[in-house]
Amino acid sequence: MAKLFCTDAAMSLAIDAVQLAGDEGMLAGRPLERHLRDAKALQIYEGSNQVQRMVIARDLLRAG
Repeated sequence: MAKLFCTDAAMSLAIDAVQLAGDEGMLAGRPLERHLRDAKALQIYEGSNQVQRMVIARDLLRAG
């Protein structure tokens, strides 16, 4: 659950930062562009967030 929450928060913050920076935010090699790529990779690493949601829901339904 922590992985799901933190990676979604990181992606949301990275998108907001890029939008605030405008065209400077997505220039190759710039920090914001790297943070956005890293945040997206974290959502996929060790099981995508969609799969994590299904696993969490299944466990909650089983426990309930």
